[in-house]
Amino acid sequence: MAANRFAMNPAKTDVLCCSTSHQPSDSPLTLAGVTVLPSSEVRNLGVVFDSDLSLKAHVSQLTSRCYSCLRRIKSCRRALTLIPAAIWQAAPNTLDKLQRVLNCSARVIFGGDSRHHVTPLLHDHLHWLRARERISLKLCILVYKAIHGLAPCYLNEMCTPVSTVPNLSALRSAARGDLVVRRTIRLQLGNRAFCVAGPVAWNSLPLDIRSAPRPTLSTFQNI
Repeated sequence: MAANRFAMNPAKTDVLCCSTSHQPSDSPLTLAGVTVLPSSEVRNLGVVFDSDLSLKAHVSQLTSRCYSCLRRIKSCRRALTLIPAAIWQAAPNTLDKLQRVLNCSARVIFGGDSRHHVTPLLHDHLHWLRARERISLKLCILVYKAIHGLAPCYLNEMCTPVSTVPNLSALRSAARGDLVVRRTIRLQLGNRAFCVAGPVAWNSLPLDIRSAPRPTLSTFQNI
């Protein structure tokens, strides 16, 4: 090492003695005049190795990080409820970015090539909806909850059936079970509000789905 102008840095050097049959030695190791104590765990290329090569330490760290991410997602879950409405009328290239993430995820799971068509993987194997279809489903589920009193009151007030409005109860839209679509001053941003995007998504559903005997939430999601 000295001939190649290298020097040992004790603070950044780890030694791991591996053995699956007996207790690994804990005696220090001297390299280039520097004494290094053996470690019970070392990290190499992002993987944590332990003395018996069971990878228990690596799995423990990995699961801990996953649970930490899940707790963070859970903490902001309430704030994410209106995000589908916000991107309902987003530009096509914006939704295309989300779709590319789904496509990449499907190819990673099945090891597909980027030149192969990804739709069979999404629909037939993973049973995933496309980005715009997924957003529409989330919106319709929120509207269903609002109509049946399963959502917060501020969402219930945004989903008003046409049949309950005196001046509109005689219209054909009232018989179809449509919801009132509010008018907004700012068309570009106003149409992305839940009070507009939610009813529009609900009114676009087939009549047989909206007029089905009052299903449970799980049944509605599977229709």
